[in-house]
Amino acid sequence: MEMSKRFAAEFVGTFWLVLGGCGSAVLAAAFPGVGIGLLGVALAFGLTVLTMAFALGAISGGHFNPAVSVGLAVAGRFKTSDLVPYVIAQVLGAIVAAALLYLIASGKAGFDLSSGLASNGYADHSPGNYSAMSAFVTEVVMTFMFLFIILGVTDKRGGAAAFAPIAIGLALTLIHLISIPVTNTSVNPARSTGPALIVGGWAIAQLWMFWVAPILGAVLAGVTYRWLSSEARSSAATSAQTSR
Repeated sequence: MEMSKRFAAEFVGTFWLVLGGCGSAVLAAAFPGVGIGLLGVALAFGLTVLTMAFALGAISGGHFNPAVSVGLAVAGRFKTSDLVPYVIAQVLGAIVAAALLYLIASGKAGFDLSSGLASNGYADHSPGNYSAMSAFVTEVVMTFMFLFIILGVTDKRGGAAAFAPIAIGLALTLIHLISIPVTNTSVNPARSTGPALIVGGWAIAQLWMFWVAPILGAVLAGVTYRWLSSEARSSAATSAQTSR
C-alpha cells in the first residue's frame, strides 16, 4: 500500500479517535439530564478505535497512536522506517480534530477553554487530583497493557486477528474506566497533543508526561511480547521435531 494512502488512513483514524473520544467528554459527558458520564466517555473512546480499526485496518494497520506504532516496531511487527510518517499523520489528525472540537464547543454560551478540552493532566489538573507519580505509573502500565493486548490479538498464530478490533476497542474502554480519574486517560501521545495545543498553558507544560510515559509503556510491552513470542516459537519448533 502506498505510504500516502497509509498516511491518510492514520490521519483519519486518529482524527476520529480524538473527535469522538474527546468530543464525548467535552460535549456530552455532563449534558443536562442525559449526560453520558465516565462510562459513556470510556465507551466512546473504545468505539472510535473499534470502528476505525475495522474501517482502515486493512490500509494502514489501524495504529492511530504513536505509542502503538512504537510498540509494534519494538516487537518487530512494524518497519521502523515508517515510524516518522505514521507519527506525523497521527499528530496532525489529532490537532485537526481538537481544532474542530473547539470550534463546535465554543459555539455554546458560557464555554470556557480553561476547562481543558479533555486535555490530559496530573496534580492540580488531574480529574481526581492525583500526583505526577501516580499519573506517570498509570500511563506506563495502561499503555503496556494496551500494547500487550494489541500484540496478542493480532498475532497470526492465535487465529483471532479478524476479531482484533473488538478486543482492542474493549481494552481501550476498560483502560479509560480505570484511568480517567487519574489523568483523563492518554495512552496516546497524539490524543494528548491535539487538545493541549489548543488549550495551551498548563496543558502544554504537562504534555511531556503523555509522550514519555506511553512510549515507555509501549517499548516495555514490545520487548516483553517479543520475548514471549520467541519462547513460544521455540517451543512449537521443538514439539514439531519431537512428533516426527
